[in-house]
Amino acid sequence: MPTAAKCRWISALAAAGLKEIEVGSFVPARLLPQMADVREVVAHALTIPGLHVAVLAPNLRGSQSAFEAGVHKLTLPVSVTNAHSMANIRKTTAQMIDEVREIVALRDARFPGVQIEAGVSVAFGCTIAGAVSDDQTMRMCLAMAECGVDEIGLSDTSGYANPTQVRRLFRRLQAELGDKAGGAHFHNTRGQGLANVVAALDAGVTTIDASQAGLGGCPYAPGATGNIVTEDLVFLLEAMGYDTGIDIDALVAARAILTEALPGEAQYGHVQDAGLPKGFSYADGRAPSAPQPEGCLLGDAQ
Repeated sequence: MPTAAKCRWISALAAAGLKEIEVGSFVPARLLPQMADVREVVAHALTIPGLHVAVLAPNLRGSQSAFEAGVHKLTLPVSVTNAHSMANIRKTTAQMIDEVREIVALRDARFPGVQIEAGVSVAFGCTIAGAVSDDQTMRMCLAMAECGVDEIGLSDTSGYANPTQVRRLFRRLQAELGDKAGGAHFHNTRGQGLANVVAALDAGVTTIDASQAGLGGCPYAPGATGNIVTEDLVFLLEAMGYDTGIDIDALVAARAILTEALPGEAQYGHVQDAGLPKGFSYADGRAPSAPQPEGCLLGDAQ
């Protein structure tokens, strides 16, 4: 995706009301050339008033580059299983714990204003290693807390999670880690993404990751699809009475940038096709910015 298009896209998302955007990853360009322009993208994002600029980095070197770029938040992907950790970042889980400890020490010494999140990958199950127990996941979460990260989130990297498991594990995370318990990161691999969001909400989670048009996916989790769709997530939250401050019509309009910049790339979601339902209003009482449909959609006249 051209750098200029990335910058226009981020600006459009921020204008729609998104307050925090993970704008890229500080990873070796030879492995993921799509992220070779991450410093330029971060520099642009930092010019957008009120935007909390987040990035991902898998190691100390990338983290230092992210800190030096001036990001507000850094997410560290830390796998529960050795198999996924070796495939994803070429380090064992024990080595990654040591790496996180070094990253936190660097932050504390030189970049004290940056928030660090440990995104605990394959927290609900692993495509490579198979089933993952709650105890396995919690051991890694506790290790991250001991390393000194600010928050620990749970990632369903492979699309294994179900609502009962999500509710149970997030409640345990909160009980054992208190205010270090973080957000939810769901992939929609088996169609459970939004059901898992409702379960996370039931457990008191207030931060939920999503991706516009459902783009993405972990290249080291065979068969995994992209994250849940931001547009559908925002509609779900607003319809349930959660005030997101996001304009869904403006959010859907930002998809045009993806269509232009990533021709042929599959885009997912439902809200952009169905539109907002007649009579819809936002949780704060706002009316939609675009005209609402006057009647039923064709084929839906039951």
